Amino acid sequence: MVHQLHVFFFPFFAHGHMLPTLDMAKVFSSRGAKATVITTPLHAPVFNKAIEKCKQLGFDISIRVVKFPAVEAGLPEGTESADQLISDDMLPNFFLATRLLQEPVEQLLQECRPHCLVADFFFPWATDSAAKYGIPRLLFHGSSSFAMSASESVWRNKPYRNVSSDDEPFVIPDLPHDIYITRGQVSTYERQEVENEFTKMLEQVKESELRSYGVIVNSFYELEPDYAEHYTKKLGRRAWHVGPFVLINKEAEDKAERGKKSAIDQLQCLEWLDKQKPNSVVYVCFGSMSNFNAAQLHEIAKGLEASGQQFIWVVRNCVDEEDSKRWFPEGFEERTKETGLIIKGWAPQLLILGHEAVGAFVTHCGWNSTLEGVSCGVPMVTWPLFAEQFFNEKLLTNVLKIGVGVGAQQWSRRTTQIISAEALTKAVDRIMDGEEALNIRGRAKALKEKARKALEEGGSSYSDFNTLVEELSTYHHASKKPSLSEGANILT
Repeated sequence: MVHQLHVFFFPFFAHGHMLPTLDMAKVFSSRGAKATVITTPLHAPVFNKAIEKCKQLGFDISIRVVKFPAVEAGLPEGTESADQLISDDMLPNFFLATRLLQEPVEQLLQECRPHCLVADFFFPWATDSAAKYGIPRLLFHGSSSFAMSASESVWRNKPYRNVSSDDEPFVIPDLPHDIYITRGQVSTYERQEVENEFTKMLEQVKESELRSYGVIVNSFYELEPDYAEHYTKKLGRRAWHVGPFVLINKEAEDKAERGKKSAIDQLQCLEWLDKQKPNSVVYVCFGSMSNFNAAQLHEIAKGLEASGQQFIWVVRNCVDEEDSKRWFPEGFEERTKETGLIIKGWAPQLLILGHEAVGAFVTHCGWNSTLEGVSCGVPMVTWPLFAEQFFNEKLLTNVLKIGVGVGAQQWSRRTTQIISAEALTKAVDRIMDGEEALNIRGRAKALKEKARKALEEGGSSYSDFNTLVEELSTYHHASKKPSLSEGANILT
């Protein structure tokens, strides 16, 4: 048994991956482990302030910085984040750069000799790097068991081949529920329609996952019991459901400063919310990587105005219009200055969602945002864009029944389908008013309570975390290391 568990955390270079990894490191350090986060110079400030505060609380957490080989991989100097890529054509170079990080990461492993490496799934080489130094590699997808199970089924069974158009729905095979999706809602990578460096890397990811020690899941058993069981028992993955990590952020300051610096003063934001009635505000935010054009922003504006609801709308950018005055219909900001709050840039999302005035969350269904909505008990209007977001939407609308969709049909990193103002207004009306809305809100509030209990002593995530730490602590002294064939998660 090791005296103190030392865990390395290596997140992918995008905010949607770094934030939950930082939360995860804080969870480990709060439970007595030594946590070290590996990142690059551009991202170090994201971690430093939170880490300094953790140190003041007595947590053993630190950061190690490695140079990102942008120029060596054919990228502009200073490119270190997926958020900076202006074109999908840059993706192969970006992933080449991540492969070139293997040597410096291995040098850190040799120098520090941690007991475990938790590495993002975008680093398939990490399994071999960990094995080289005799330590287990845990894989972090940053997604749900539902999405991972659905994605695996689509990849293996290729059910999209049996439909005649992108709009024709098909059922995803071998899942606990009948989940229907369309070919247009599945990425071209999962459909394997293209053969390039990215699809080759996804093959390596799947092979690497099977050889890894297991998967850390930022979810909790009560949120998706059928899929926690399916992922571990039917698919045979070793996995520990130890989330939601976001609940480690208990103080207002931690919630407000999670991620980038907010574009609005938190007191100003809270003062505005304090003036609103409970469950009366619609919060609208599409994550850090959404790419809407001006036409779509205009439809959102018209839909919000037509709904008659109070709203907070976070607008990060516009892909075809630099002048922010043209992002909205003429006179929109003036007409809605009493009913709406527009934040241009980064918002203190966790602080907003946790306020009693917020009654609905219009979201892109990224897993971080989804978990934040669940943890705060807020019903969701679902508007998926890309990645695994269409799978997350199905979990919210079809299984948990705490979401209402706007009708998004096309998987894309860029605006390809304009959702009408009428569609948004209709979804907002459904989730804010009437008996259906009351039932949805009741289910959302119940999940908030289950999320809280899962992390308390004796809860499912608390117990699963203990199981994981015990296994890692005894790993080097075990006469026989667990294999995938032996292993399912021990869930309470």
